[in-house]
Amino acid sequence: MYEIVSKKSLNPTVTKMEILAPFVAKKALPGQFIILRVDEDGERIPLTVADYDREKGTVTIIFQVVGAATEKLNHKKEGEYLQDFVGPLGRPTHVDGLKKVCVVGGGVGCAIALPVAKALHEQGCEVTSIIGFRSKDLVILEDEFKAVSKNFYMMTDDGSYGRQGNVCVPLNEMLGAGETFDEVITIGPLIMMKFVCAATKPFGVKTIASMNPIMIDGTGMCGGCRLTVGGKMKFACVDGPEFDGHEIDFDEAMSRSRTYADFENERREETCNLFKKEVQ
Repeated sequence: MYEIVSKKSLNPTVTKMEILAPFVAKKALPGQFIILRVDEDGERIPLTVADYDREKGTVTIIFQVVGAATEKLNHKKEGEYLQDFVGPLGRPTHVDGLKKVCVVGGGVGCAIALPVAKALHEQGCEVTSIIGFRSKDLVILEDEFKAVSKNFYMMTDDGSYGRQGNVCVPLNEMLGAGETFDEVITIGPLIMMKFVCAATKPFGVKTIASMNPIMIDGTGMCGGCRLTVGGKMKFACVDGPEFDGHEIDFDEAMSRSRTYADFENERREETCNLFKKEVQ
């Protein structure tokens, strides 16, 4: 069992938890993920490691409440326990030798992008961060990104905070003005990453995208997380989760991500109704 040592709401739909998991904290690196179960009957939920503290033995996760499993997770309180917390899984982000990188995060994907930006900053890399949200009330981790970025851009779709527009606006401006980067690393909604990769391709800028497809066991055995990259089948859990964004078949990935959408919506409604009855 794994204790929840702290819990904080970052916005109406996103929660941050710090979990006591010494063996995971000892080995975790930016870009890797864990798979947890809330209880014995729970679904397996893959979540990227948002941070870790090797001395305290804790791992931080940040998740968005989107389905039944995350709804159940969000009802857990500080001092309560999770059934399973397995990891670290996947390949860590390659940061060695990079001198100038643009990190592009969208929505809750910023929780994954932050440890990458932090690791780059700590090794002396010049980091430009672009983060985007639908509106001001959904903004998370702004101060944390500013602390590790030489250049920082905040974007909102509705213009309620920062600049209005999507993350490609400042990216296109910089590339069009002759700005260069060793790499662009993008993490967020599939459609966002698709357009970030489309923006960098004409300039020949290597672009890495972090993929989070449907996943069950995290070992490559189930095949649920398969992707087409460079015309070949890859598994996000063991070959990734990061891939060359210019080689990913994003249309296929988006189609597969919607496979269980209706079922998940039904399960979340059932779970919400169950908690309501318990409160009553």
